[in-house]
Amino acid sequence: MSAFSNGDIFVGETIGTAALILLGGGVCAAVTLKKSKALNAGWLAITFGWGFAVMVAAYMVLPKSGAHLNPAVTIALAVQSGDWSKVPVYIGSQLLGAMIGAVLVWVTYFGQFQANEEPTLGIFSTGPEIRNPVQNLLTEIIGTMVLCLAILTHGLNKGDLALNGVGVLVTAFTVVGIGLSLGGPTGYAINPARDLGPRIVHALLPIPNKGGSDWSYAWIPVAGPVIGALLAGGLYNVAF
Repeated sequence: MSAFSNGDIFVGETIGTAALILLGGGVCAAVTLKKSKALNAGWLAITFGWGFAVMVAAYMVLPKSGAHLNPAVTIALAVQSGDWSKVPVYIGSQLLGAMIGAVLVWVTYFGQFQANEEPTLGIFSTGPEIRNPVQNLLTEIIGTMVLCLAILTHGLNKGDLALNGVGVLVTAFTVVGIGLSLGGPTGYAINPARDLGPRIVHALLPIPNKGGSDWSYAWIPVAGPVIGALLAGGLYNVAF
């Protein structure tokens, strides 16, 4: 699946996913929290902020670990290659990195969080506008399939990412496109670590008036991307 050592994967994916969540969660905090200069900047700011977060994090650690930064990407590549040997270290590192990144968002906006008067889960994790588990699950499956197919079909060798500068940009703009087109119903997790790691951190942090962590919904942004990744890897093998 990967030519990278387990140690390099651990370091690269932890740092890269932490950077992804710091910048992605940071834009959510920026547009949400009072006393932020970007308050109410809107959905365009969020979608482009997440796209830039993917770009920065991927360029940062591409030579170190391949910059999966997402269990769904790792799973899609495993399906495509048939090699699952390094999936656990990738996913474990991504979850750890996502938690670290979420803590760094809290540190960066500490004063704003301390002055907070509203629920803050939306800064850390996704949630549906209309709570319908079937629709919400399908939305995450479809969005993740688009992401994984875009990655699988742009700049890879069998079983491993081989993105160049253009490939990273394609991935970043794919994330922006998914956010603009498909992000409205659920907030487009399309990454189990991106949602679960920060949700755990939200539950643990001493944020005033933070509200609940919505664990009844938490399985959807994990299961949906995993199913989407499995389908994308299988479709790639059949169609390409």
